[in-house]
Amino acid sequence: MRNDLTIYDKVADQWWSDEIRWVRTLKNLVPGRLAWMDRQINWSGRDVLDLGSAGGFMAEALDDRGATVTGIDPAAEAIEAARTHAAQRGRRICYDTGVGEDLPYPDARFDAVVCVDVLEHVQDLSRVLAEVARCLRPGGVFLFDTINRNLLARLATITVAEDILGLLPKGTHDPSMFIKPAELRAAMETAGLEPGRVTGLGPRGVNRRLDLTFGPLPFTAILYMGVAHKPKVSV
Repeated sequence: MRNDLTIYDKVADQWWSDEIRWVRTLKNLVPGRLAWMDRQINWSGRDVLDLGSAGGFMAEALDDRGATVTGIDPAAEAIEAARTHAAQRGRRICYDTGVGEDLPYPDARFDAVVCVDVLEHVQDLSRVLAEVARCLRPGGVFLFDTINRNLLARLATITVAEDILGLLPKGTHDPSMFIKPAELRAAMETAGLEPGRVTGLGPRGVNRRLDLTFGPLPFTAILYMGVAHKPKVSV
């Protein structure tokens, strides 16, 4: 089975335990992403949607930066784990269960939407981007990362990361759902978003547990992240 989205609920009760290597990998990706994303937006005081929040790693990091955070994910048990962890630490993060194709929020609800490790999993990319644009306020920011579609990306994410190293469970990704940057750019423009800068994302070292650490990279052949804006309304 490819594009197996059940994996997040299966480990929900251990999401914050640091006992599962592939979950630690997801956690370790957060500071690497934010090393670049922090330069694209001042989070403090912003209403931010973490689209595809799973157990809450990115949502809590954004809360630490002073954002007012809402997280949403179709994995109900992972969302409950995120909600419980946030409540235990006195965090005021709102978590909802739902999908990107049908966001349960009013128009112009958020200053920013963050969508990491998600776009290569959704059933209707165009619909998700349209919903992102709808929920963003004029001038709002869309920050994302995803996986490029080519032989190198397939080798790195499927053969190496899933099958050999076990950095992710086998079947996590379907390589046919990977997205070329030009395709994503065109889809964002169709949705009414203005694409901006794109950069690579990948391993930068290892930590004391010999887990990979991540950060921005100059090449986008495998993982890439980027920013887009919703146009401001003319007065």
